[in-house]
Amino acid sequence: MNAIRPLPSIVPENAPFSSEQRAWLNGFFAAYLGLEDGIAPRSDGAPDEASEDFPWHDAALPIAERLELAKERKPERQLMAAMAQLDCGQCGYLCQTYAEAVWAGAEADMGRCVPGGKETQRKLKELMAAFAPQRADGVAVAPALKRPAALGTRDRPALVTLVDAYPLTRPGSARDVRHVVLDLSTSDLSYEAGDSLGVYARKNPELVQAVLDRLGASGEEMVAFDGEALPLRQVLLAKVDIARPSDDCMEFLASRAFNEEDVRQLIALSRGEGPAHLAEADLLDLLMAFPSVMPSLPGLLKSLDRLQPRLYSIASSPKAHSREVHLTVSAVRWDDKDRRRTGVGSCYLADFAKPGDVVPVFVQKSHGFGVPANDEAPAIMVGPGTGVAPFRAFLEEREARQAKGRNWLFFGDHKRATDFLYEDQIGDWQRQGLLTRFDTAFSRDQAEKIYVQHRMREHAQELWRWLEAGAHFYVCGDAKRMAKDVEDTLLQIAAEQGGKGEGARAWLDGLAKAGRYQRDVY
Repeated sequence: MNAIRPLPSIVPENAPFSSEQRAWLNGFFAAYLGLEDGIAPRSDGAPDEASEDFPWHDAALPIAERLELAKERKPERQLMAAMAQLDCGQCGYLCQTYAEAVWAGAEADMGRCVPGGKETQRKLKELMAAFAPQRADGVAVAPALKRPAALGTRDRPALVTLVDAYPLTRPGSARDVRHVVLDLSTSDLSYEAGDSLGVYARKNPELVQAVLDRLGASGEEMVAFDGEALPLRQVLLAKVDIARPSDDCMEFLASRAFNEEDVRQLIALSRGEGPAHLAEADLLDLLMAFPSVMPSLPGLLKSLDRLQPRLYSIASSPKAHSREVHLTVSAVRWDDKDRRRTGVGSCYLADFAKPGDVVPVFVQKSHGFGVPANDEAPAIMVGPGTGVAPFRAFLEEREARQAKGRNWLFFGDHKRATDFLYEDQIGDWQRQGLLTRFDTAFSRDQAEKIYVQHRMREHAQELWRWLEAGAHFYVCGDAKRMAKDVEDTLLQIAAEQGGKGEGARAWLDGLAKAGRYQRDVY
């Protein structure tokens, strides 16, 4: 059996980072330098970390396809294939370094991948169980000692103040998109255009009250959590995930049920089976669906996953808004099972937090997503819907820097009359000449739906000329649909307008390696 190799110890133990940050940095530098044990580059003929390809690292691929692509690779790469492939940072790692930390034993929590959800969590547990024989003869790495995290990091967020969350969409829109302004004056947080902001949200207080009512609790009960004595209401509001109960939670509820059928169905749900109408159930759904369940509070809280932060692309440049950070947030609300459902982060910012409230946040630095360093370089930005957020930041940044490079923005949404986000500011940029070209795709304004990729095809020849002139190409938005369609269109343009033919993919890979094709997808 192969021994388990520890994560390389490149970052000193006394460096001012948490264990998760140190694991991430160790993984990053190991991959960059091609180190296996933190000692020397590999010499066994195998590809080093820096040159290793990850064909499964594509959020548009279903998890089964990703795992098939990784099935001959080492265990940590198969674990990586189970991640959501977004490198969004919500877990505190990248997909690669999260997998490496789980495999090495430095990270025990397999529920950190928010976009991967239960599918990822279940697959990680399944793979780790399958790899148990390989780990048995290896040297497991003990988790690093937890050191105090720096203020303003994921483990110790800074406290900032909500200034406003006003609507960007107009009456009649099918969506409620807010422009969120947060005051950083009382913190030392700093950011750059292209970064994201992590927000520790509080859940819908009505949902929490309903859970308390079902538990027969007042919410004032003091419970032990993370070494502190906290009111139960506070723990349910801000500490644990009740919107997406873990499989461990379902197993615990089954152990506290007095009806055999309730036990059977809860066990089935914990295995990804069970009643289809409860597949996406929240904790309240489960407690109401299985009335024989009488959980103890300590056991229930222990079984729930920690509430993970929500990440949002920053929509402002610090050069334009000193000591403020702006977000573009679409409030998620829907009706199901006679209840109004709300998104955790989006509705916290849009509905539950009020101006003057303190919000715990941290800055998630971007990984190669930012304004061109060369102010003369052209920039092509594709950002439909809330995907326009980072490009508002980019344009504010380039305006503040008086960058001479041309700027081309593709924006799309449902209807021009109700969903034209930042219309006035974009119009000003057009009149000033900062925005050289601006193309819109309002999909519901005509019988045939038109999207941003259609506008790209319409202007394929001009778009290729910009790329030939050194333009950077950016896309922000939905990974599985929009970003994939945009990439396919870009490949088609390269094949046809650029004469790349079957070499279009290699050309795009080269563009990405040069830092000229960057994506912020979710």
